[in-house]
Amino acid sequence: MIALDTNLLVYAHRSAYPEHKATVCALEGLFQRPEGWGIPLFCFSEFWSLVTHPKMGNRPSSPVEAGGFLSFMLKDGEGLIFSPGIEFSFRLMQTASDLKITGTKIFDLQIALTAVDNGVKELWTHDQGFLKIPGLRIFDPLA
Repeated sequence: MIALDTNLLVYAHRSAYPEHKATVCALEGLFQRPEGWGIPLFCFSEFWSLVTHPKMGNRPSSPVEAGGFLSFMLKDGEGLIFSPGIEFSFRLMQTASDLKITGTKIFDLQIALTAVDNGVKELWTHDQGFLKIPGLRIFDPLA
């Protein structure tokens, strides 16, 4: 299984980004892969908060546009939404302590742990500094 990070969703949704065409191409390829893919729940809500924000670019997406994009991705792309597993909060705290996670890296950790909870082996992101955890390969499809 493959998980998508928020930045790729934003690039695919917003055509004004220079990464838009390359991201759409990468996602079209992903939709054809047999291992399956999905969006961690935290990325789903982060995407929504970013693209509908009043200060997003020259015009924020409406809730209908944001929802339509996600519905298209999930239905036509046959994607899943990955939810955190049982006792997620305890594992998040323990792993954050073990890895000495500070500041905003906690958000990467919650995405990564949710992905692992759902059998994901690879997380696609264009974030060069995305947190690495054992058992999860980080891949930049735009590199």
